[in-house]
Amino acid sequence: MDAEKRINELIDLINYHNEKYYNEDKPEIEDFEYDNLMKELIKLEEENPELKRIDSPSNRVGGKALDKFDQIVHKIPMLSLSNAYSAGDLRDFDRRVRESVSGQVEYVIEFKIDGLSVSLTYNNGKFEKGATRGDGVVGEDITKNLMTVKTIPLKVDYKDELVVRGEVYISKDNFEKINKQQEELDQPLYANPRNLAAGSLRQLDPKLTAKRPLDIFIFNLEHLENDECETHSQSLELLSKLGFSVSPDYKVFNNIEDIIKYIEYWTDNRESLKFGIDGMVIKVNNFEQREQMGFTAKSPRWAIAYKFPAERKKTKLLDIIGIYIF
Repeated sequence: MDAEKRINELIDLINYHNEKYYNEDKPEIEDFEYDNLMKELIKLEEENPELKRIDSPSNRVGGKALDKFDQIVHKIPMLSLSNAYSAGDLRDFDRRVRESVSGQVEYVIEFKIDGLSVSLTYNNGKFEKGATRGDGVVGEDITKNLMTVKTIPLKVDYKDELVVRGEVYISKDNFEKINKQQEELDQPLYANPRNLAAGSLRQLDPKLTAKRPLDIFIFNLEHLENDECETHSQSLELLSKLGFSVSPDYKVFNNIEDIIKYIEYWTDNRESLKFGIDGMVIKVNNFEQREQMGFTAKSPRWAIAYKFPAERKKTKLLDIIGIYIF
C-alpha cells in the first residue's frame, strides 16, 4: 500500500479512537490494538519523514481538553509512558537504562491503576486547582469536582507550591453496586470502572460527581519548592506523611529479573485487589539518573508501563437451543 495513503488512514483511525477513549470515555479497542496502530504509524513516519504531518497523533499525548471546561496549563507536562508487553521488552528497557546512567540502578515498581490521571496543585497548604491530563500540556479544570473526592486532602502541612499527580478510580465493589442500581432502574450498564470514573469527574455539576464513590492514589511528586528528595521512593514517603494516599504496595528492586517475577505474580493475582489495574509501572528510583536519561517528545526514558495480557475468564455453557427453519 502507498505509504502516504496508509499514514493518512492511520492518523484518521487513531484520532477516532483517541476521541472515543479520552473525550467520550467509550473506548472501542483494547490498548494492545491501539498501541499497534501507533507503532505502525511511527514506523512509517520514521521511514518516510517527508510524509509526517504536523497534526500527527504521534506528536501528542492523550486527548484534547474539552471546550466545556476551563483550561489549565500544566506546570509540569503530564506525559504518557512507553509500553512493554513481554519480559524481553523489560530486559531491553533495563539494558537501555544501565547504558545511559552511572552508578547502581534501583527501580520502583507500582500498580498501573485503571482510572483517570489528574494533577493537583497546592499553595500555602491549600488545594488550589486540579486538572485532567488533556493533551499533556493543557488539561481541563475539574477543581470543584476533585474537591468532592474524599481521599484528596484539601489542606496539607506544606506552605510552598506543591504539584502531585494521581489516578482517580472507582473500586470494583462500588462499580458492581452502581451497575446493580442501573439494572434495577432499567438503565444502561457502565462498561468498566475506568469509564465510570472518567465520566463522573467530567460532570459539569459537581453535585453529580459527589454522588459517585471516587477514590485516588497519588503516584508522582511533580513539583515541590525546596525539594530535598533524592529518590522517587523518598518522595512517596513524604507525600504519605503529608496525608496523600500513595501508590499501594510499591516495591524497590535493583534487579530486572526480580521485577519480572513480581509482575508474573500480579498477572495471576490481580483479581485479589479491590481496585482495577491493567499493568505495572517501572521507574528509575534516583532523580539524578532520571535527569541523565531525559525524555522523548511523549514519554520519559526512565520509566515504562508493562501492560497485562487480556484477561481470560471461564464460562459455563448451560444449554444449546436449536433453531430449525422449514
